[in-house]
Amino acid sequence: MKDFQGQLIFLGTGTSHGVPVVGCECPVCTSQNPKNWRTRCSVVLGLPEGNLLIDTPPELRIQLLREGIGRIHAVAYTHGHADHLFGLDDLRIFPSYLGADLPVYCEPAVEARIRMAFDYAFAREVQEYPAGGVPKLRFFPLRPGEPAEILGTRILPIRLWHGRYVVLGFRIGKIAYCTDTSGIPSESLALLEGIEVLILDCLRRNPHPTHLHLEAAVALAQQLRARRTLFTHICHDLDHEATNANLPPGMELAYDGLRISLE
Repeated sequence: MKDFQGQLIFLGTGTSHGVPVVGCECPVCTSQNPKNWRTRCSVVLGLPEGNLLIDTPPELRIQLLREGIGRIHAVAYTHGHADHLFGLDDLRIFPSYLGADLPVYCEPAVEARIRMAFDYAFAREVQEYPAGGVPKLRFFPLRPGEPAEILGTRILPIRLWHGRYVVLGFRIGKIAYCTDTSGIPSESLALLEGIEVLILDCLRRNPHPTHLHLEAAVALAQQLRARRTLFTHICHDLDHEATNANLPPGMELAYDGLRISLE
């Protein structure tokens, strides 16, 4: 089993449709550049006490196999939308490796969504007669602005706006992961001061009601003044090479499989 301690790995950098989009023949969807092939958004962090997964997208099993990640020791959720949640059933193998229920860190609304969407995993008969075919989870609540100790690391949940929804971003040391956001409240901006690496939502060129578009994402990144900004949750409107060629210094599109240091 490979050791990913000290690394952040982009499992997926795509929007809810993924790229290529089914049935689309645009230049990005038909591109042969693998950096334009974007599965749904997720990252893994190699922390001192194990691998922390952020979100469980529908391609989760494929992503983990692609990157050679054989163990997940805990999961944290940004929010409960389908493209960030519906790979959860792929977690069911990990409690057997860990010898315990898998720790899941999320807001109460996300826990409620999980219990509703995957109700079979929490049915009384499963609790009385445990089966190996369901994800076995232990929930821990997250609250924005209140740090959580996860796998030997201080993780700071940060409130983000996602259109009319509220979601979480995460600060890990001087790295911030802020996907699925249309804006950041002032109290959250204060929690992002001094970051060196910003991972930020950047959906497309034109404005969108629940996501940052390219111009807004660049402006927010300039406001936060991180040394390096990596854009994620990208649709087929943005070609990897062409977009990067026109971004300000220190800013670039992330891509599936990209690895950065947590140091």
